[in-house]
Amino acid sequence: MTRWVWWLLAYASLGVGIVGIFLPVLPTTVFVLLAAYAAARGSRRLHRWLLRHRTFGPAIRDWQRHGAVSRRAKWSATLAMLGSALILLAIMTRFPAHRWWMTVLPIACMAIVGFWLWRRPEPAQQPPS
Repeated sequence: MTRWVWWLLAYASLGVGIVGIFLPVLPTTVFVLLAAYAAARGSRRLHRWLLRHRTFGPAIRDWQRHGAVSRRAKWSATLAMLGSALILLAIMTRFPAHRWWMTVLPIACMAIVGFWLWRRPEPAQQPPS
């Protein structure tokens, strides 16, 4: 029974992660990492596919081996969070009835995530083949 729960979590997380590619307010990497974690417990086939994936594989392997995040991924996440923060600020100024905490809370969460993300190690550089 628990294998099916992991399987469902893996595919649901991957689906949300794929949607996050197109929506700047949804993080992709977090959901793909969660999908890999859940797939390791619920779907060997999906786990192998994720590890071998051209785009997702290197990030998953770096995270699983060293808890590392590439500099490119850090910059992408930071720019996406900055864009989302700017959208939130624009909404707040456009709609005066909008409560201040509805803008400050998500921006504060993004700032905390950004701080944590930049403190993660970066993967070791691979020598050119």
